[in-house]
Amino acid sequence: MRHASPQQFSAALAAQQVDVSIVMPCLDEAACLPICIANAREALAMIESRFGLSGEIVIADNGSTDGSQDIAVACGARVAPVATRGYGAALIGGGHAACGKYVVFGDADGSYDFRESVEMIAQLIEGADLCMGSRFKGGIAPGAMPWKNRYIGNPALTGILNILYRTGVSDAHCGLRAVTKEAFEGLCLSGSGMEFASEMVIKAALQRRVIAEVPATLSPDLRDREPHLRPWRDGWRHLRYLLMLSPTWVFMVPAMAGALASLVILAGAILNAYAPGLGLGFFGNYWVIAASALAGMSHLAFILSMTGHLHGIKAGYRRSGPGTALLGRLLTLETMLVSGLGLLVAGLATLAVVALSWSARDFGPTYSVLPAVIGTLLVTIGIQNMFGGFLLAIVGGNEARFLRGHAAAGPEAI
Repeated sequence: MRHASPQQFSAALAAQQVDVSIVMPCLDEAACLPICIANAREALAMIESRFGLSGEIVIADNGSTDGSQDIAVACGARVAPVATRGYGAALIGGGHAACGKYVVFGDADGSYDFRESVEMIAQLIEGADLCMGSRFKGGIAPGAMPWKNRYIGNPALTGILNILYRTGVSDAHCGLRAVTKEAFEGLCLSGSGMEFASEMVIKAALQRRVIAEVPATLSPDLRDREPHLRPWRDGWRHLRYLLMLSPTWVFMVPAMAGALASLVILAGAILNAYAPGLGLGFFGNYWVIAASALAGMSHLAFILSMTGHLHGIKAGYRRSGPGTALLGRLLTLETMLVSGLGLLVAGLATLAVVALSWSARDFGPTYSVLPAVIGTLLVTIGIQNMFGGFLLAIVGGNEARFLRGHAAAGPEAI
């Protein structure tokens, strides 16, 4: 049986006034589909009765070989084939194929009750952009979730997500959720695997979307085979995604901490060198060398943080704000090059003075490496600044003004 692409489906059905689309990812779910589609139809009937909204069911098929496509069509659903494999890829493809103003996502294994999405639609109608289900508030049936997921994986990952992005949700990985089509298109989702669950919440938070949450229940799935989920592998995929989307925590926080520590150590070493009576003798040569390395790494981490934020703004999942506008005026390729060149010259001048002093001592040993280390540090930071300027220009779209056209006022990105 030949099926049209998601884009063809969207074009062909755009004229239909569909308000709600229930999207299910599907990979060999022939045994579960009839029950899930029937349950989704009950949910759509409740939505129509309560809100007067029409609906459709979209099966985002990920290459099933068990006849799931024909079963879905026979049950009155629409099949949207998605060539790229993966849970997230299937949901993204299904979301793009959906014609509704509101899109409900839920698994096709019988573990979720789509009737619980009625309250999610209510939240979207009232102004939310994304409504998450919470299994920890709604209830988890015995045997529905492995203990390591229930008591370790989900709480830990959701907790980290809330620390990094301040979403306020209690269950970031619930498979039953609803989103407005406008928000879905604006989130620029790309995660092909299970990390899609975290990605949607993270990017909604980064864009300052309104996120609501309602209780949802989880039941044992109806499959007669092992689930596609692999707890350790998929848990790591979630964790690394949390970190990849947060240049503030991965780069900026360590940069600030490292810069502060290095400044304290170098200031102590300078005071020790020129005011030995203060009793700061413990800031010796070894401390100076360590502080120099820390300062260089902190500067590099700052540049990487700026690059990560710029990429997020250019990709569309971060919003620029007043701070971005200020940096857009201050940080350009020219200012990075000029400041870097100034630091380079200052460093070389410092090293030249060190060399002259060494010569004046008939090339004898020195008891303080402080001047040489500071000169070397200035040279290093200067070169990094110039290289970093070109990196930001490349990521910014080969523009000398990195944030040209992206510094409009708005909520500051995380």
